[in-house]
Amino acid sequence: MIATDATDRLILAALQSDATLSAGQIGRKVGLSQPACWRRIKRLTDAGVLSGHRIALDLERVGFGVTVFLGIKLAAKGRTSISDFERAISAVPEVQSVHHVLGLYDYRLRVVARDLGDFERVLRRRIMTIQGVGDIESNVLLSEERLPGPLGRDLA
Repeated sequence: MIATDATDRLILAALQSDATLSAGQIGRKVGLSQPACWRRIKRLTDAGVLSGHRIALDLERVGFGVTVFLGIKLAAKGRTSISDFERAISAVPEVQSVHHVLGLYDYRLRVVARDLGDFERVLRRRIMTIQGVGDIESNVLLSEERLPGPLGRDLA
C-alpha cells in the first residue's frame, strides 16, 4: 500500500472519471502544474496504484442490448477443476466479468447479448456445456446507475 494525500486522491478520482485527461488538464483541476501532476501520476503508476487505461463502451449502441448477471454453482460431482472452469468461462466472448465469490453461488458473471434469444443461445451452447457447471441463476439487468466511488466523490 502506498501513502496517498488529498491531492493524490483528487488525481485518482479525475482519472477514474476520464482516463484520457492529460497531466496538464488534471493539474488544472487539482491545483498543480503539469510537471508536478505528471510526477504524481508516474509515482502512482510505478507503485501499481494505476494500471492500464480503459474505455467504457455503450454496449447497447454497439448492438448488445441485454446484460444478464449469472450466479453459477459448480457441480459437486466429478471434482471440478476451478482453473479449468475459469479458463473455459473466460474464453466465452459474451462474458464480460467473472467473479469468484462466497455465498450461495461460486461465481457471479456479467454476460452481454444482442437480445434474449442471443442470451439463450450463449447460455445453452457456451455456458451450460462447460464441464463443472451446476446450478445457474440469471438476473436480467433492467437499468444501471454508475455511482462514483469514494474517490470520485472527492472531486465534487
